[in-house]
Amino acid sequence: MSAFGISSATAHAAIHPLLWRGSQLARANRPGLETGHPDLSRHLPGGGWPLGSLTELLLAQPGLGEMRLLLPALRQLPARRSIVLLHPPHAPCAQAWLAHRFPASQLLWIDPSQAADALWAAERILQHGSCGALLYWSARPPASALRRLHLAAQAGDTAFFMFRHADAARASSPSPLRLLLRPAGDHLSVTILKRRGPHHETPLLLPLAPPAPAFGSGQPSSEPRHAFVDQRLPDAAQPRRPEPALAG
Repeated sequence: MSAFGISSATAHAAIHPLLWRGSQLARANRPGLETGHPDLSRHLPGGGWPLGSLTELLLAQPGLGEMRLLLPALRQLPARRSIVLLHPPHAPCAQAWLAHRFPASQLLWIDPSQAADALWAAERILQHGSCGALLYWSARPPASALRRLHLAAQAGDTAFFMFRHADAARASSPSPLRLLLRPAGDHLSVTILKRRGPHHETPLLLPLAPPAPAFGSGQPSSEPRHAFVDQRLPDAAQPRRPEPALAG
């Protein structure tokens, strides 16, 4: 490389930490969360899940292993910071979360009846900034809403994951990180559709940890392998609904 090339690269890096070459992964502007999956981490800007940013996980249907993909990252959150489950496809399963060492007191389950209300809640949660993670299931959010949510996320350090249908892969999005998830037996196939860096075409095959046994039992769980959001909760173990201060 010429002296001019070296000085130009150095100058670009010095102008702003978010600048990167198209052939290189971008650097993160803040610490993120370890993914717990080394094969995935080395292909993500900053080497982990970003904070204060919209991350899209696209899947054909819930229950492919998406929750176990996120478990190692969610475990890094302090217990005082809530994990918000916004508009999941089914009621959260408290036993599955407890079996993975997440107390019910850390979970906030919000299930608005209208899509517009869910979008409003997501924006307020991100702006409030007190929650550690927001997991939001949304069918077809308008492009304008995605831009607003990404902007709101940048104001804080919440880990923001939006679950969308795989069909959304063909649509544009302001999200800097988009992953397409497919089942692959005891593994999860992950295709990086978009990242701040060079295009990555080859799917990653990530091993999934075996499901934890049912809470209170020493035997393997008889529930489905991905039972985080697929059954009704017992009355004694309902996740908390949002406090008025959070929704205001």
